[in-house]
Amino acid sequence: MLFELLLISLGINGVFFLIAATLRSDLFTDLTYSLSFILLSLYLGIQAPLFHPVQYINLLLVILWALRLGGYLFRRILLIKVDHRFDDRRDSFIRFGSFWLLQALTVWIVMLPLAGSSVPPSPGALPPWGILISAAGWAGFAAGLIIQWIADRQKFAFKSREENSGKFMKDGLWSRSRHPNYFGEMLIWWGLGIASVPFFRSHEFLYFAGPLFITLMLRYVSGVPLLEKQADKKWGEKPEYRDYKARTPLIIPRILPASSGSDSPGESSRDTER
Repeated sequence: MLFELLLISLGINGVFFLIAATLRSDLFTDLTYSLSFILLSLYLGIQAPLFHPVQYINLLLVILWALRLGGYLFRRILLIKVDHRFDDRRDSFIRFGSFWLLQALTVWIVMLPLAGSSVPPSPGALPPWGILISAAGWAGFAAGLIIQWIADRQKFAFKSREENSGKFMKDGLWSRSRHPNYFGEMLIWWGLGIASVPFFRSHEFLYFAGPLFITLMLRYVSGVPLLEKQADKKWGEKPEYRDYKARTPLIIPRILPASSGSDSPGESSRDTER
């Protein structure tokens, strides 16, 4: 099953990579990322021996997340036209292809908890503790989805206004975390991992490498480091950005308002991008 999922992910991303490389377009990258999760979830739902509604709910939640994220990212690329992550990759078949290969592997690894839980449950009905664990995971998923949705919506609305061109985002959830959307993403996958636990046997717990992988990728490789570098290059000389960076947590949101240096209500609509 795992090998089949890997082949599907590589196949989807390989086809769209060739299209994107031929057209020199950034339109397909994030759309393919979301589509890969949808197709792998559908494959598991059709081919895997699922016997409990909880297993189907987990897969449906992945599809729900992917549809929302894919829709948002597609609207965003239509607005911004160019994804600057690929400025130094787009003209190199190998460098551009390496990103798509990493994307395909990321989808496969992140889906490991769902693949590991796609087995028949132990004889008899799922015990109450199992349902409670899955419910706790769903709560984490819901919290992450809401946080990510709000953060994306706030950023998209801001960047859609011409008067905000060249400004950095520091309002709403972005006043409590410099990357609240990534915090939401992490909650989503840890939540789905927890929701899958009742169907694990023993070694399947190694499948928590999925949420751990996406957490480390966002924190240290493809997410936060790139955006922090871009932000420092754009606004690193601005005192207000340095103040924002000093008082705003990197990922985990601050619960209470900042004790000092926070903006007054009349100033809250300025300086936002990302």
